[in-house]
Amino acid sequence: MVEKNIRLEVMQALEPKVEGYMDSFLIPIEDIWQPTDFLPDSDSESFLNDIEQLREESKELGYDFWVTMVADTITEEALPTYESWLMDVVGIDQHGDHKTNGWAKWVRAWTAEENRHGDVLNKYLYLSGRVNMREVEITTQHLIADGFDIGTDRDPYKNFVYTSFQELATNISHKRVGQMAKKKGNALLGKMCTIIAGDEMRHHLAYREFVKTIFGEDPSGMMLAFADMMKKKIVMPAHFLRESGGSIGTAFENFSNCAQRLGVYTAQDYVDILRKLNSYWELETVRSLNEEAEKARDYLLKLPARLERIAERMKFPEDQYHFKWVEANGTL
Repeated sequence: MVEKNIRLEVMQALEPKVEGYMDSFLIPIEDIWQPTDFLPDSDSESFLNDIEQLREESKELGYDFWVTMVADTITEEALPTYESWLMDVVGIDQHGDHKTNGWAKWVRAWTAEENRHGDVLNKYLYLSGRVNMREVEITTQHLIADGFDIGTDRDPYKNFVYTSFQELATNISHKRVGQMAKKKGNALLGKMCTIIAGDEMRHHLAYREFVKTIFGEDPSGMMLAFADMMKKKIVMPAHFLRESGGSIGTAFENFSNCAQRLGVYTAQDYVDILRKLNSYWELETVRSLNEEAEKARDYLLKLPARLERIAERMKFPEDQYHFKWVEANGTL
């Protein structure tokens, strides 16, 4: 049987469970937080004073911090790309008689939750007065217009490996940014980033559950897809970042160096995430693997130690690259 047909059959077999996944891992719209819950209330008489306080608190945060905040925001703002990509995955169908397809409903509901992140972060950046919003907006438009390629094609197995990994990576990044903000006395931004991190964790738990369930249906196919993704490396969705006048991807490496210097997201974090996924998916006990999948399992189990050795030798430039997004002032 053709490989993609097997994937379609598995996705169709799991579709009745998606409603339960939505109940377990997503929050009803009427109950979940909204961006205005964290921002100055424009209807309040204290609105201007609240903005002034927000701007004063923002002055304590340094250059690398703001670069990381901008890149995190732009990544969240590029959601139209992510939704359109996932809607094209095998088994996810929003057309004709399939417009009520459970997987399509999941993607739309997941996107709706994620959309609030870019919304609140964008408004905070605008009010802070610490960044060049026009340059930020240009980069966001470029990122959406350029599209992206995370190496998953239309394969649901690979896409779910990617989202399992990436949602935990964004959880780590937002959580640490929140901790740094709180340490500098910015309680509002600290709380905002922490609750965004909580959303990312819920989404991570959902996607890793999708993968675990697929391991029960098609263990060899899932193992091979996991290994293939790790051989390609999990790239950030913003790896095509560029500034105005720049070429695709030129801004990403410099942003990554900022995140590494700050300790927001590091090479060691990448290794730790892989270890957690290997453990949760219980790779050592997966049964009924074919010969190729057995080799893939062996590769995946040895990979964390190998990557850790590489991470220990990695060097990152200490000099700050000056982005157009942020004025080069302040230190953290």
